[in-house]
Amino acid sequence: MTQHPRPDERRSPNPGPKAAARNRAALIAAAREIYAEAGLNAPLSAIARRAGVGQGVLYRHFPDRAAVAAAVLEENVRQVEQAAAAEGATFEDALGVLSWHLTESSAFISLLHADEADRRSGTSATHAYARALSERVERALRDRLPPGHRLAAADDLTLAVAMVSGAVIGPTHEERTARVLAAWRLLGVEVGPVRPFEG
Repeated sequence: MTQHPRPDERRSPNPGPKAAARNRAALIAAAREIYAEAGLNAPLSAIARRAGVGQGVLYRHFPDRAAVAAAVLEENVRQVEQAAAAEGATFEDALGVLSWHLTESSAFISLLHADEADRRSGTSATHAYARALSERVERALRDRLPPGHRLAAADDLTLAVAMVSGAVIGPTHEERTARVLAAWRLLGVEVGPVRPFEG
């Protein structure tokens, strides 16, 4: 005779795609934190632990280290784009979100310097993806740039972002935030609250 489990013994239904999406989001958030603390060479096992998943789950979403970094960068860029596109958003708001990402992600700073790295290394194919993301950041910011703004000239916005990103140093988030705000202030540019986009 087959025994059927009692209702209180049944396994919960498999959450399926919902769990996969949650795990992926948790891995990206964990990677951003780990990279901010330990740099891009941090062990992938640390990212999985921080996200609360096993390494097998990490590798199901991201086959290698480069894929994890690319996902973090894509998420950073997407948040800047969303901040710039949000209803009622200002240029200052978008700069605040960009500045938060600068303080949180050394990989994001590298992305914004992709063109310079290309010029030095002579391997433009290596950085094509990074350049494309960098251009998306510039387009998002330029869409909110008020007419006549001090950064409206051809390359001034790109140069200002590169200059500010170069100033973002310090062992704590507070120190990096103070530096990013001081850099914008020296350039005479107003910045909204330095925080992630919460759409």
